[in-house]
Amino acid sequence: MSTGERLAALGLTLPPVAAPVAAYVPAVRYGDLVQTSGQLPLVGGAVTVTGKVGAGVSPEEATAAARTCALNALAAVADLVGDLDEVVRVVKVTGFVASDPSFTGQPGVVNGASELLGEVFGDAGRHARSAVGVPVLPLDAAVEVELLVQVR
Repeated sequence: MSTGERLAALGLTLPPVAAPVAAYVPAVRYGDLVQTSGQLPLVGGAVTVTGKVGAGVSPEEATAAARTCALNALAAVADLVGDLDEVVRVVKVTGFVASDPSFTGQPGVVNGASELLGEVFGDAGRHARSAVGVPVLPLDAAVEVELLVQVR
């Protein structure tokens, strides 16, 4: 089954690549690796979940936002390399979670991204990962995710 067929089976389609909010590009290829810029939970050009997890944003809302971030990152990869079938494996996921100081569940939030990648790529979606709590993210987003993937 192709990656596109797997996405369709999950009820997902790749969104348009989000326009950068500053002076950078959505993704860069070097050799057989593609690094994405941090992707926010943007849908239709608007951030879907804003604020701090643990203070107004539930862990469940943030986990869903991380899933959206990962889908946006996949769109940036596909736009650069032409097709997600070019992805050999997901190497690393870095997730940033805007957190209330008392919130310590960042790994669970970033699971939203990790689980999506596993659903899309199977074993090739298993990756190294960092889940980091931060005080604030661009546009007051609750979550930001970046990917490093190996491509053909």
